[in-house]
Amino acid sequence: MSSFLYFILPALGGYALTSVYLLKNPLILHRRKRTAFYSTHISHRGGCGERIESTMEAFTNAVEQGTHMLEMDCHLTHDGHVVVSHDENLLRQTGHDVTISSLKLQDLPVYKERLEVTFYEGRYSSGADRKFALLEDVFRKFPEMPVSVEIKENNHQLIEKVSDLVKHYNREEITVWASVNSSIMKECCKTNGSMPFSFTMNRGVLLLLLFYSGLLPFVPLEESLLQFYLPRIINRTFIPENRILKNRLVVSLLEKVTMRKSLFKHLAARGIQVHLFVCNEDEDIKAAFEVGATGVMSDYPSVLTSYLCRNRSQD
Repeated sequence: MSSFLYFILPALGGYALTSVYLLKNPLILHRRKRTAFYSTHISHRGGCGERIESTMEAFTNAVEQGTHMLEMDCHLTHDGHVVVSHDENLLRQTGHDVTISSLKLQDLPVYKERLEVTFYEGRYSSGADRKFALLEDVFRKFPEMPVSVEIKENNHQLIEKVSDLVKHYNREEITVWASVNSSIMKECCKTNGSMPFSFTMNRGVLLLLLFYSGLLPFVPLEESLLQFYLPRIINRTFIPENRILKNRLVVSLLEKVTMRKSLFKHLAARGIQVHLFVCNEDEDIKAAFEVGATGVMSDYPSVLTSYLCRNRSQD
């Protein structure tokens, strides 16, 4: 036993030291990713705190406020149009209990006049534009704006149409596949492997396991972005439906486990952008950047712009 420890303890010590060193110096083993965009300011659902979410008015406002990326979700209408909408069922957004996939484009209802901001409970947005936007309209109006497109359903026709639009508008380098579901992401990358893509939920869990086991510095990563909750907003400005996440102890543990500055610095050094969401107050924006986020996603593009301008002037 003593001879076993004689060999194993130095080996473990050497492994730990090597892992720590490579965590801080990842380019020794890995080539830095070079994405065509670097987004510090990301507008969640187009900046849904200032205009009705995911409308052309919201996207236009966000771009005018200086955003670096638009974040959105897409679904397919019954007649095959790619519509920008967070929900497939339109009850929350319109008051009509119908699905996008069951309706033709011309039959889609309009948004409510006032819509509660999901990640800022008790706050509402409004605007003159209450029509659902087409993904093609976004691409056409903002040809050079990076866009993160989240796919929530494993619908090959939807994924293929999004890919076709991306190719048609020559924006494969600046349009990101996003999904929490690994099987959906696999289908997205199979359909168009030229687009950068973000971590899924399963890959995010694996990322944490690799980090805590010390293996992360040795493992190649194909993803270009990590997009994750800033846990401190949960139960304060965002009340989740999941009962587990309503437990303060669970959220505190989630924050301690996931918000690791050394992890985010390692990813950033490898060229993987870290976007934390949804930060709607200065204190949350500050917390996200302090923990190592390379970008912040907000419902309020003007608030984020103001914060970045003030803090740049202080540097």
